[in-house]
Amino acid sequence: MKIKKNDIVKLILGEDRGKQGKVLQIIGKSNRCIVEGINFQIKHTRPKEPHEPAGRLKKEGSVHLSNLSLICPKCGEPTKVKMIRIENKRARTCKKCNELIDE
Repeated sequence: MKIKKNDIVKLILGEDRGKQGKVLQIIGKSNRCIVEGINFQIKHTRPKEPHEPAGRLKKEGSVHLSNLSLICPKCGEPTKVKMIRIENKRARTCKKCNELIDE
């Protein structure tokens, strides 16, 4: 995959368009991921035990990977990712500045 956990990404489509966040989790089967601070969903809950909170709980929902653009850590701009081989290992590079993303 071209986007991995702990990458900084920018949302390019949707209600939260333009926001940036850190990838918390990748869901591989459905090509989706959960990004910190993007696509909040509200879940209404009841307390099951006396010390549990009740009411409306906000949590991040998943976003499809095609709606995200990776932010290059070197140049700081949204970019496409190019895969190259270095010593029989795959590495990601930025198409704008040609720097390695994976160290």
